[in-house]
Amino acid sequence: MGPLEGITIVEIVGLGPAPFAAMLLADMGANVIRIDRPWGGTFGDHQKPQLDLLNRGKRSVCVNLKTEEGVETVLRLIEQADGLVEGFRPGVMEKLGLGPDVCAARNEKLVFGRMTGWGQNGPLAQAAGHDINYVSLAGAAHAIGRAGEKPAIPLNLVGDFGGGGLMLAFGMVCAILESRRSGLGQVVDAAMIDGAAALMTSVFAAFQADFWSDQRGTNMLDSGAHFYEIYETADQKYVSIGAIEPQFYAELLRRLGGRAEADFANQYDIASWPAMKEQMAELIKQKTRDEWDELLAGSDVCYAPVLSMAEVRHHEHHRERGTFIDDGDVWQPAPTPRFSRSQAEITRSPAVLGQHTREVLLEYGFAADEINAYYHTSVVA
Repeated sequence: MGPLEGITIVEIVGLGPAPFAAMLLADMGANVIRIDRPWGGTFGDHQKPQLDLLNRGKRSVCVNLKTEEGVETVLRLIEQADGLVEGFRPGVMEKLGLGPDVCAARNEKLVFGRMTGWGQNGPLAQAAGHDINYVSLAGAAHAIGRAGEKPAIPLNLVGDFGGGGLMLAFGMVCAILESRRSGLGQVVDAAMIDGAAALMTSVFAAFQADFWSDQRGTNMLDSGAHFYEIYETADQKYVSIGAIEPQFYAELLRRLGGRAEADFANQYDIASWPAMKEQMAELIKQKTRDEWDELLAGSDVCYAPVLSMAEVRHHEHHRERGTFIDDGDVWQPAPTPRFSRSQAEITRSPAVLGQHTREVLLEYGFAADEINAYYHTSVVA
């Protein structure tokens, strides 16, 4: 039983961050009921529905929210839920008849989780946007990249998933805990721009302390330093080195051998970092990635090969820890974090649309005749 066993979450269908938040809650044992659009579509739906991994562990109920009966159906589910997750622009849920006030009137303990890019208020609240925009305005994009180059795009990990979905899941658990103490629910306003800014907390502090330059690619952790960098190997693969602490740096130089201890003697001579990076790049390119693995892996050098997505699940460390789950057809990251007593797990594969409509409605007190009538009138599917 996962640590969130007994918690029920209603998720209104969306994209990216909100489904990720609900996936995390499902991984931890929450009963997540996903409200899908009838005849809608999700990632992999027609080809391989089992690849719709953000919907793992959930049950799918298809409801037509353009009908009064459909809205009432969702409200009846909400009456027995601990939380709701949605990812629309501000005001959309209100237009559907499912805004926080309406839901609170049916369930005063309900935690109403709202996932947006810009937040529920502010001059940009109604503007369209994507991860790349949120991390840009939060100051994160400017800081990521190499010297003399434009900012790099860190996939959509900083805004959508780290600053968005992960923060929403955290906020939901916090508010549900508070609700059990106070007896009242509340709205969780999770904005990707806020989350991306929060992830930059230590960097903003370092900048104000004059420890971090606003010129990207010149700092210790952004590819400025020769001892914290990704290098190409002789076989056109890559390795990562993060020998920050003096003892780890000394171990790196010892293992590199030759003139390394003399050539890279002054670790924090920042003016020499560009030249030392060139020297280090030349040195690393003399061996293949496998050869560097043999020399450096598992040591205190702070080293790891840069694995491709095709390689990653096969690494011995991941295999021993069970970092990835592979059933021979689909592989995916296992639930995290891990618990010593409560077992986080994937309880079911991603559902096809509407797979659990009848099952869930019966479970939540709808009569069989009522459900059949809803199917007939296309209220549910």
